[in-house]
Amino acid sequence: MQDRIERGSEALSYRQLVAIARRAAELAIGPAAMAQLANGRAIVERIVATGERAYGISTGLGALSEIVLSGAQQTELSRNTLMSHACGIGTPLSEVATRAIMVSLVNDLCHGKSGISPAVVAQLVALLNHGITPVVPGQGSVGYITHGAHIGLALIGMGDVVFKDRQLPASDALRAVGLAPVELGAKDGLCLVNGTRCLTGLACLALAEAEQLADWADIVGALSFEGLKGQIAAYDEAVLALKPHPGLLHVGRRLRALLAESEIVAQSKGFRTQDALSIRSIPQIHGASRDQIDHVRRQVEIELGSATDNPLVIGTPADYRVISNAHPHGQSLAMAMDLLAMAVAELGSVAERRLDRLINPAVSTLPAFLVQEGGVNSGMMIAQYAAASLAAENKLLAHPYVTDNYITSAQQEDHLSLGTPAALKCLQVIANARHILAIEYLLAAQAMEFYPGLKRGIGTEAAYAALRAEIPPYAKDRFLSPDIALVARRMSEGAWAGSIAAALPAGL
Repeated sequence: MQDRIERGSEALSYRQLVAIARRAAELAIGPAAMAQLANGRAIVERIVATGERAYGISTGLGALSEIVLSGAQQTELSRNTLMSHACGIGTPLSEVATRAIMVSLVNDLCHGKSGISPAVVAQLVALLNHGITPVVPGQGSVGYITHGAHIGLALIGMGDVVFKDRQLPASDALRAVGLAPVELGAKDGLCLVNGTRCLTGLACLALAEAEQLADWADIVGALSFEGLKGQIAAYDEAVLALKPHPGLLHVGRRLRALLAESEIVAQSKGFRTQDALSIRSIPQIHGASRDQIDHVRRQVEIELGSATDNPLVIGTPADYRVISNAHPHGQSLAMAMDLLAMAVAELGSVAERRLDRLINPAVSTLPAFLVQEGGVNSGMMIAQYAAASLAAENKLLAHPYVTDNYITSAQQEDHLSLGTPAALKCLQVIANARHILAIEYLLAAQAMEFYPGLKRGIGTEAAYAALRAEIPPYAKDRFLSPDIALVARRMSEGAWAGSIAAALPAGL
């Protein structure tokens, strides 16, 4: 039976959001959140009834905000907003990415400060729990609007969705599960396209994947360290304590645990005076990336706890305020996504340098390209080319989005965060870095074949065993691409990581 996560009076955590996005749990709206939704909607209905002028409720949008609308026009505006704003371009987002945005949207709306109709939120939850995922083009957002509009169309039976692995019209999917298109009221359309929900949902995914990748970087780096006869003195606890960045110290503890009881490391002491920086400075490099991940986590958690619509309604129907504001501006998360892309790109960059050393006999004691019969076999020669290509791509992708700017809505919106494209770019950087680490993992495990009879560390042995349970050593050249893909896939799952974690002290 699938787990059930309730959105109550408090915001969802990013881990809860990711679990729902990955269909590991269903979403429910608790009584406290329903009460908050009802209160916010009652305020909007009060505004409509009194004829008060309020942005996006009784006026047009953006540069058209000075145009006052009648009651019937207010409802029509909601439907028109979804249709006019759904102008996305390019390859659709993955189902997981779209679902992450949908969960983020529900979470934000449940603060009760947007004033959306509770029925619209219930429809979003129903689509999530029935596995109906709107087809959302990936490009075309400057931070918000377009992705939410495509999702909103599915709620009213327009556009296409993916349901049971098949793309079909949203109206057909709704009918198949006994749902009717939802009726939109005043402000409902604006509520669906506004705010930082798209950026926040994607940022939660990126954060969860980056955390996982940082753990793998330590594991694979430790395996390469063994293969390259690394000098363990560089990871000495007393030495690392002299530069007490939290991430650095944590990586140092993990490396010492992963390499504990290694006969290869013990036998290699004094083999060289000091290692190259890509080996010697794993705590410094990986630790710095972890510190940035910690910063991103704080930004994501704050954003999940934020109401990011415009306008926002505060108070009760008897005593309220409706306030135009700038909370849909995603500057904090946009900067965080650019920072995360740089932090993860560095994990991939140093991994590429380590794996290059594994195949180069000029800087290791290993056979050229990790193969015995060189010449007739090329071994891991071209795998390093692939890693270098991905590292080069990440260098370009790590260029920040947030420092650029464009003007939209006839200068009404004249500073943009570009946070959603920054998050999408960050997810691509993570995917590239994962494949670089998958290549390093294969090469480091192959290096172990040249240390027969020597015991590996308690963590590196678990890492070697997990990989070798599915991928045999390379005695001769084999088709490498499927192996790389398999390792990258296993790195994004939990079984291999769990078996390695079980071999280490708790908390590492």
